[in-house]
Amino acid sequence: MRIAGLVQDSIVDGPGLRFTVFTQGCPHRCEGCHNPETHDPDGGKEIPVDEVIKQMRSNPLTDGVTLSGGEPFAQAEDCAAIAEAAKKAGLNVWTYTGYTFEQLFNLSDPDMKKLLNLTDVLVDGLFILAERSLAIKWRGSKNQRLIDVQKSLEAGHTIELT
Repeated sequence: MRIAGLVQDSIVDGPGLRFTVFTQGCPHRCEGCHNPETHDPDGGKEIPVDEVIKQMRSNPLTDGVTLSGGEPFAQAEDCAAIAEAAKKAGLNVWTYTGYTFEQLFNLSDPDMKKLLNLTDVLVDGLFILAERSLAIKWRGSKNQRLIDVQKSLEAGHTIELT
């Protein structure tokens, strides 16, 4: 897979100590993005998915995995493999995306569906510079939502975390 970087012990990408995967490549290219270096799909570096999983498992203090970007759904197959390994290890999975839950829910791509189904919390929506806020937890702009994916899938509609 192509990544921009891996971070052990992140405390800003969800609750607890997180292993964060910054995927490389993003079709959204939001104005004011705090990771513009991740936009180019040919940037970053190639790393085998099993190496990412090995690094994820290397820290027994890790509470969860965060898939960020770039756009994780642009590499859905690889990100789903990481999410599946995380779930097997008892870790929760957060995924940041420029897509909305509704857009992802209605896609027919099996890899994107699998990644969505393995995600516990989805931070969805484009970053909108005019709605940027430092006062909201785990999001960059006020339009972005924290979606409880499993409850939303069961209910058939979006359920936000408060």
